[in-house]
Amino acid sequence: MDPQKAHVLLQQLKALAEIGITHADSGYDLERYQEIRKISLELLGDWVNQPVEKLKDFFLEPEDYPTPKVDVRAYIENEKGDLLLAQESVDGKWTIPGGWADIGETPLECVVKEVKEETGLEAEVIRLLAIYDKRCHPHPPRPHYVYKLIFLCKTKGGVLNPGFDMKGAQFFGWDQLPELSEDRILRSQLEQLKALSRREESDIYCD
Repeated sequence: MDPQKAHVLLQQLKALAEIGITHADSGYDLERYQEIRKISLELLGDWVNQPVEKLKDFFLEPEDYPTPKVDVRAYIENEKGDLLLAQESVDGKWTIPGGWADIGETPLECVVKEVKEETGLEAEVIRLLAIYDKRCHPHPPRPHYVYKLIFLCKTKGGVLNPGFDMKGAQFFGWDQLPELSEDRILRSQLEQLKALSRREESDIYCD
């Protein structure tokens, strides 16, 4: 079986188990769905090379219908066409600024906040560039099922300064891009975003 397909099937198995836990009509059904969820976590743990106990920290017991997580990110170039990247403290690799969307904030509010927190720069959203389904791209396997919303932004102030959980923030020329955090962004996606950003019409790529 294709590894990407197997990874998605494990995520779907976990989601189906959690739907069953949320809507189980009897103790018998609840016990069975909890066992299926446990098995799915063990399989996912093997797949992403993480212990099951650590995965349990990622996934709280379900209380509602499970849905994909949403990752919002900003594509920003300066007047020279250099690309703004932030350096992750976790692995020292680089990505366009962004992170998980927060409840109670719009996607636009979230992405502006992430740029400020990670790079020190004030940002303004111009338009949506792309909606990526992470499974459709060769990212490393991870437990969560993720949609990625990428917004074209421009800076309007602030001072370039990495946030408390980032190691660096810098504009890079396209021929000098550092090692990317491929869990967060791929070179192929950056190239596509670059092309989309240069179109005057509001084309949006969507998986």
